[in-house]
Amino acid sequence: MSKVPNAVRRRLAPATFALPVDKMRSGYYSDAYFTFSREVLEHDGHRPRVLMQVFQRDDSVLGGIDEALAILRLCSGRDVDGRWVNGWDGLSVRALFDGDLIEPWEPVLEIEGDYSLFCHLETLYLGVLARRTLISRNVRDVVEAAGGKPIMYFPARFDHWHVQTGDGWAAHIAGAIGVSTDAQASWWGGKGIGTVPHGLIAAYGGDTVRAAVKFADRFANELYVTVLVDFENDSVRTALEVADALGDRLWAVRVDTSDTMVDRSLWHEMGRFRPTGVVPELVAKVRRALDNAGHERVRIVASGGFDPARIRAFERASVPVDAYGVGSSLLRGANDFTADVVRVDGRPCAKVGREERPAPRLAPVVWDQEPSGDPA
Repeated sequence: MSKVPNAVRRRLAPATFALPVDKMRSGYYSDAYFTFSREVLEHDGHRPRVLMQVFQRDDSVLGGIDEALAILRLCSGRDVDGRWVNGWDGLSVRALFDGDLIEPWEPVLEIEGDYSLFCHLETLYLGVLARRTLISRNVRDVVEAAGGKPIMYFPARFDHWHVQTGDGWAAHIAGAIGVSTDAQASWWGGKGIGTVPHGLIAAYGGDTVRAAVKFADRFANELYVTVLVDFENDSVRTALEVADALGDRLWAVRVDTSDTMVDRSLWHEMGRFRPTGVVPELVAKVRRALDNAGHERVRIVASGGFDPARIRAFERASVPVDAYGVGSSLLRGANDFTADVVRVDGRPCAKVGREERPAPRLAPVVWDQEPSGDPA
């Protein structure tokens, strides 16, 4: 695997994640068998010191590790006569970093300590790692396919709003150049980016130029103005009209023709290639038209159903795309994690086939500042 440029070597503070700490401590979000296990250990007064190793089975890009550590930091422990006693100081925890390239079966996290302090959290930290690593891996794949061209992360509309913050961070560490919502950019202090959307064009009576001018009047001094040009299914003409109207205020046009439509500029060429959606021939026509009209500096963003395979095909064909907007394909697939107890009270004790694995890359967990949000 190639190096991921945005891998980081600092930890996001636990307070970043705004965890529902009380509910997590209670087991509200945990598989019931883990909360039952905690109750059994508490009832029996059994305090085994275990070593837990967490791993997955793919070549991937690690995401969600700081979020998982925050769960352990703030939610491990036990209730003593109605008062929560935090268990973090009783644990020894080592972990990789968000953005690290990881291999199949490689431990990404080790937790050592009294099992009753953290057994109720397994559902939570495994789920966080699975979700965020899936996003990081998928974004890394499209970044590599694009060969260094910017990738804009646009899947917010295809999933529940609550996942945006962590997914945006996972995309960022894997190399996405921009995200579409402020929530997605919040963990590194960024802002969402976007284009003049179809809804705003419709609000101005379907007049893309008018909507683009109004948008630029308001935002040209704050962000790069990018305009969707497929509202009338005539991307070449619309791109030229927008470029003429906005001049230097236009950063890019975004070609986003539906895969059930054939752009007007291709109507007389059907039969020689598959014409629906954003195809290389359409992008080339937009590029030539802009260049011939003196708009060489205007970039082209291609979006609509792009995934690594399609981006690679465009790049092999040298299609003149400057950036790709990628959406729902970044949410697909799975990158599941497993946690196994591999040692108990200093002795090997693991499920057959899940023996303790070497973990030379794991680092002790240290935050730049003492984490806030801890219990008194």
